[in-house]
Amino acid sequence: MSTESLPSGAETVIIGAGAVGCSIAYHLTELGAEDVVVVDQGPLPVTGGSSTHAPGIMFQTSPSKIQTKTAHYTSRLLKDAGVYTEVGGIELARSEERMDFLQRRVEWATSYGLPEPELLEPEEVTEHLPLVDEDEILGGYYSPTDGQVAGTDALQWYIETSSARFFGDTEVTDIETNGGEIQAVATDNGRIECDRCVLATNNWAYQTGQMAGLELPITPVEHQYVVTDPLAELDDDGSGDVIGDATAGLEVPGDSQITEFMAQPPDRPVGRDQDNSLYFRTHGDGYGLGSYNHEPLVVDPDEMGKNDEDSQASVHSFTEKHWTKATHPNREKSPQQAFDELLPATEGKDFRVTENGIFVYTPDGMPVLGETAAIDGLWTGLAIWWTHSGGYGKILAEWMENGVPRLPSGPVDTSGIHVNRFEPHAGSKDYFTDRGGKRYEQVYSIVEPRWQPDDHRGLRVSPFYGQQQELGAEFYQSGGWETPQWYESNSDLVEKYEDRIPERDGWQGINRSPIEGAEHLHTRENVSMFDMTTFSSIMVEGEDAGEFLQQICSNDMDIDVGKVRYTTMLNEGGTIIADLTVARLDEDEYMVTTGGGNSPGIHGSWIQDHAHDTVSVTVEESAKCTVGLWGPKSRLLLQRVTDADVSNDEFPYFSCKRLYVGDVPVIALRVSYVGELGWELWAPSEYGRKLWDTLWEAGRDLDVRPMGGGALESMRLEKGFRLWGTDVDTDVDPFAAGLPFAVDLDTEFIGKEALVEAKEAGIDTEVACLTLDDSTDAMLGGRPVLADGEAVGYVQAGDYGYSVGESIAYTYLPSEYADAGTSVQIQCEGETYDATVRDEPLFDPGRDKIIR
Repeated sequence: MSTESLPSGAETVIIGAGAVGCSIAYHLTELGAEDVVVVDQGPLPVTGGSSTHAPGIMFQTSPSKIQTKTAHYTSRLLKDAGVYTEVGGIELARSEERMDFLQRRVEWATSYGLPEPELLEPEEVTEHLPLVDEDEILGGYYSPTDGQVAGTDALQWYIETSSARFFGDTEVTDIETNGGEIQAVATDNGRIECDRCVLATNNWAYQTGQMAGLELPITPVEHQYVVTDPLAELDDDGSGDVIGDATAGLEVPGDSQITEFMAQPPDRPVGRDQDNSLYFRTHGDGYGLGSYNHEPLVVDPDEMGKNDEDSQASVHSFTEKHWTKATHPNREKSPQQAFDELLPATEGKDFRVTENGIFVYTPDGMPVLGETAAIDGLWTGLAIWWTHSGGYGKILAEWMENGVPRLPSGPVDTSGIHVNRFEPHAGSKDYFTDRGGKRYEQVYSIVEPRWQPDDHRGLRVSPFYGQQQELGAEFYQSGGWETPQWYESNSDLVEKYEDRIPERDGWQGINRSPIEGAEHLHTRENVSMFDMTTFSSIMVEGEDAGEFLQQICSNDMDIDVGKVRYTTMLNEGGTIIADLTVARLDEDEYMVTTGGGNSPGIHGSWIQDHAHDTVSVTVEESAKCTVGLWGPKSRLLLQRVTDADVSNDEFPYFSCKRLYVGDVPVIALRVSYVGELGWELWAPSEYGRKLWDTLWEAGRDLDVRPMGGGALESMRLEKGFRLWGTDVDTDVDPFAAGLPFAVDLDTEFIGKEALVEAKEAGIDTEVACLTLDDSTDAMLGGRPVLADGEAVGYVQAGDYGYSVGESIAYTYLPSEYADAGTSVQIQCEGETYDATVRDEPLFDPGRDKIIR
């Protein structure tokens, strides 16, 4: 901790000295970064943020790979530092549905490399947790490396170990920018000019973001925790309670008892009863009881406040009614009743410590990392708990210093955590606080596959929305867009294809419809229209546009006007930022297309940031609408509505034209994401309704049908087409992803040097297409793939291939297991399925259907 005065300049300023800010500072300096300054408005290390009032419990297992990986890294880092108590963690089941969920826990842990996960019988649970009433539970899930971090000790370790300079009692009053670049951080103790600034302010993220003109959608929410009076059952030697001195000699805002008790390690496994949204751990001879089992208590992000003489800024007064009454919308029991039943020894006990602690949620429940699109040099490390703080600090430090977000195990996928992933409406306070509250409400809930929210719907709709409603579209929300998953108007097709559509039941059948399979099969035989409006178009123009695209694209971009090329876009480490389709419309005009959802923010901003001064880059989010017209009758339909020649000779595969569909001006790309003859038809959004109607009316006698996202997914898997963020992402390079045709090493591009090194070193992990040997069940993502009894991969994407009549799963396997014909197994929902590696694509390997 620095005793010098605040410097007037630094290379990097980190705002926030909690778990995340300290982790980032530690990892930056470990990588060799110099001149790193950390400031916080509170005293050090007990700043008044959530890091020292949090109980510090760390359950590592998550359905998210990156959450699991960062948690495990954090536990190993802090264990080596001597501030982590590895007592194990046990998640209890009080319902059959929860036991099924705990089986998923085992499968996720196996997939993502957590050691020795196992299911326990009730009597095995009580061997570890003797105060649990065995009659109340059906079993448990045990992760032996779970445990608890002593927050105060951990912060002190970071501060003492890092070569960064830390300054407490320093309130940030402004973040100065100029021309879209960070300039300085102004504080009440002086101004610090800097090249980089990191927001690690969690509870205050919205307020600090606004200083820089950003609307960060991060919601503070209250959360209850208590510590009971001493329990005789925990006083093993009769010596009474011994509370340590973690806060001795430290300035502690508010009630020091809270910070002191949170620093005490547990002496038996930490536990949670997710059926009642509860968790618990020991504090000496008392039990600490935590509850999400109350209505969301959302805090206005503008009203977070500061420390005062009586309280820490992120600790609010305990609200007894939320403990004694059932206020959670999905829970029948109050926290008090549920704990009395589960841990009878706590019944009637008074509390030594109580708090409504504050922490944060985002609309999708995931962290916020990366450099902001609006301001160069302004980075974020937000919405992160102790559980993942070490891992995300490592990822962000690597990203800042070396250009590649990674853990020691390798590059990581940032699509779900990137600061630029949020939609334009996400900055609305009503929106993000409602969604943040919903995420709080769901934190221990069993969330169904493809679950959909019921609030803030209809925010973003394509021009085809009215027609889709009339056709009975089942809308799912993606990136704020209403996207049809299937159409009830196609229900008549189910009977036609019923012998080719397997029945779906159990977890794998939830929120699915046989209509998805019918739409798939109809498209293979006829013609369908798919709404691609959520996909992104990025216009790149100027005399140096081609040269610029060559710089950011791994394939050869020297293409003729009227041609289209598929490519990847890589980071400095040679792993995939995006896969792109590039159409050359004119000598100095290109249209770059990529997926929807978070693509405009992540990929569009990356392209803009790297553009030359002589190149214009326009991210056309919402400016165009798009229809995918696919199927063997698509040429016949398109030719009816245009004067352009769309024959194979005049409009071959992977080419593009400007033409008219009726009166509608269209950029037509002859590409297909489903493996059938077809086109993408891109038009200005205001023409969308007319575009749909023109195609629809002209195709009635061809039995043109609408097609939803469910059919798209199964069709693209049959064809082996990749989906960024699912099959390919910043985890892998193009060679491992099976995309060598998207790379031309005779050209120069970002990431080439690393890619060449990877190729020369040899590709030891490869994408693999699997089919089940004797089942039509659909495999779910994140489930382990086994060979010789050991996990060698996990399911990236899975679905049933209605045309090939087989259940398909894509994974990455060590090269020795990736050859066609290799037998493997997949664990999913407690079942073990035999599977075989297959050559890809499974459907139309000669491309006869797509190029005819």
